[in-house]
Amino acid sequence: MNITRRLAGVLLIGAMAASFVLPAAAQDTRQALSSESVIETIKKRGVIKIGLSLFIPWSMRDKNGELIGFELDVGRELADDMGVDVEFIPTSWDGIIPALVSGKFDAIISGMSVTAQRNLTINFTNPYAFSGLTILANKEMTEGFMIEDFNSEDVTFAARRGATPAVVIAEQFPMAELLLFDEDGASAQEVLNGNAHATIASEPTPSREARNYPETLYVPFDQLFDPRGEGFAIRKGDPDALNFFNNWIAQKWRSGWLKERHDYWFKTEDWADQVVMN
Repeated sequence: MNITRRLAGVLLIGAMAASFVLPAAAQDTRQALSSESVIETIKKRGVIKIGLSLFIPWSMRDKNGELIGFELDVGRELADDMGVDVEFIPTSWDGIIPALVSGKFDAIISGMSVTAQRNLTINFTNPYAFSGLTILANKEMTEGFMIEDFNSEDVTFAARRGATPAVVIAEQFPMAELLLFDEDGASAQEVLNGNAHATIASEPTPSREARNYPETLYVPFDQLFDPRGEGFAIRKGDPDALNFFNNWIAQKWRSGWLKERHDYWFKTEDWADQVVMN
């Protein structure tokens, strides 16, 4: 009986000791993870290094060779809110993920769509932008059309052969006639010439074409086809960085700042005189 009591006492003392040791170990682990976060590196360095590739209007060089664009606004705002400077590191698209993984920069902010394949190598934040395909239509030929009216055998779409818009048109508007071309610009030209009711293309191309030919072309709906979200890309194993960037993005969505900046670069050409457009 005494042996049993003593054994129970030993077990109780052991359990109590473990109850103190385990939280302490967990706290040590949390502190170690926090100290290893790229957020701490950025704070100590006083600079956030951002990798990007040049692509109008995400990021581009103005007539003086300076970087401008939606990504540059995002990166500068992020750095300002962190209280650090920012260094943008232009990198070829095919090498940008390996450069991030190797530590060349702290994050990719470059219109990178979140995909499962990329997510095997890197982590993504919540989207800070959304892109996709929109309809570009001939005003006169589609006056009064609702979106379902485009799915008719009396409607003709134009698209580049083998490209994503051709696949989307066939899926979304199977009854419509589909004219296929080998060149990108041919589809919009057919709509402009009145030989096709509409085409589908990635933004900001449809909005830009509509602004260039406002008497003839327009984007009739806000609906995005094949929508994709773009996130910051960071190295794996950094929960603190993921938490910080996600909260920053959420706040900028709530304030309307991200939408305002995105609309400026993607839905207007107020910036166009700053760059040489090819």
